[in-house]
Amino acid sequence: MALVLEFLILSLSIFLLFLLIKRNKTTKKACLPPGPDGLPFIGNLHQLGNSILHEHLWRLSQKHGPLVYLRLGSRPTLIVSSAKMAREIMKTRDLEFCSRPVLTATNKITYNGLDLAFAPYGDYWREVRKICAVHVFSSIVVQSFRSIREDEVSRMIEKISKSALASKPFNLTTEMVSLTSTAISRAAFGKTYEIGGSDTGRFLELLVETQAMASSLFLSDYFPCWGWLADKLTGLTYRLEKNFEEFDAFYKGIIDDNLDPNRPKPEREGSTILDILLQIYKDGSFKLQLTLDHIKAILTDIFLAGTDTSAVTVVWAMAFLMKNPEAMRKAQEEVRGLFGNKGFVDEDDVQQLSYLKAVVKETMRLQPTVPLLIPRETTKECSIGGLRNSNQDLSLRECLGCWKGPRNLGEPV
Repeated sequence: MALVLEFLILSLSIFLLFLLIKRNKTTKKACLPPGPDGLPFIGNLHQLGNSILHEHLWRLSQKHGPLVYLRLGSRPTLIVSSAKMAREIMKTRDLEFCSRPVLTATNKITYNGLDLAFAPYGDYWREVRKICAVHVFSSIVVQSFRSIREDEVSRMIEKISKSALASKPFNLTTEMVSLTSTAISRAAFGKTYEIGGSDTGRFLELLVETQAMASSLFLSDYFPCWGWLADKLTGLTYRLEKNFEEFDAFYKGIIDDNLDPNRPKPEREGSTILDILLQIYKDGSFKLQLTLDHIKAILTDIFLAGTDTSAVTVVWAMAFLMKNPEAMRKAQEEVRGLFGNKGFVDEDDVQQLSYLKAVVKETMRLQPTVPLLIPRETTKECSIGGLRNSNQDLSLRECLGCWKGPRNLGEPV
């Protein structure tokens, strides 16, 4: 029995070694972009944890060029880091590079890809995009929430004024996250989740944990055969399941309250985003029959994309202005000169603040909120920058998928 077991282990080892050698030869034969040498089995994964990721990828692009090939475990990956190549991929050749890879965390929190941002390209994605473009993100709907945005900004400015008069420090980061999350929740649900509110702590905890899960390293994304076991042992799978169940329960409570015919009158006249989606859900006016899971996935996109991005941009803009007093003085003079003693600035007035708009653009250039874009995956074999993979053993469907974060990289542009 022992001899048989030893023979099986030896045979399996030889077989795995043969596959590794064959894979390395296949990779060399393929017409792939240049990149750093990797190790057997793990590829280039070990090279991504020693520094800030987007800066490390930029250094790789300085050495290897605008297209850099990496092998992250079992996933071949292309890093795009030039405006020219990014334009070709996202505009000229968008149809070939428009899909999304299936990743453990994002697939779970979006109800198996039922959202808009992470759904693979196809008939379903086109239908969801049509629903969102026509009913959720249209200019008419966005303008209907203008009073909410202006009200939340006025409240925050009032808090800043009170803190200044009392000579107390003001935590801009916390307050900006509160402002964005509250404004979005009022537009989405018709409810307020501001700091100090009864439901705020739980809501923000769920949101922060969801963002953490979306950017965590799941080995199952890179090693499908055994990575799931490692994720279980590290507790990531449990955290993801727990976060999903709690957020799902949160959504269920909000939706049940909205569907209750005896619910209290909303705080403002007009429809919330949830009202709009539930109306489509009831009417069935689109080819795609919306379910409650579709609605939850779309709401998840709105919160994940809109909360931290807006807050972080404002915080960085203020930080840069404080470090550059001359720029701050010019921005202040523009605002005060244009509005005088009016006391507030509405959204129409912002279009006249050319210098302030330049400050925002420069802030986004110096410190982009999302330096790595959402990962992409090609829909068919193709070439980019004169490079084509003609070997069927290494599909460009994966090779040209761009991944973000510690586990999935993107294109720093």
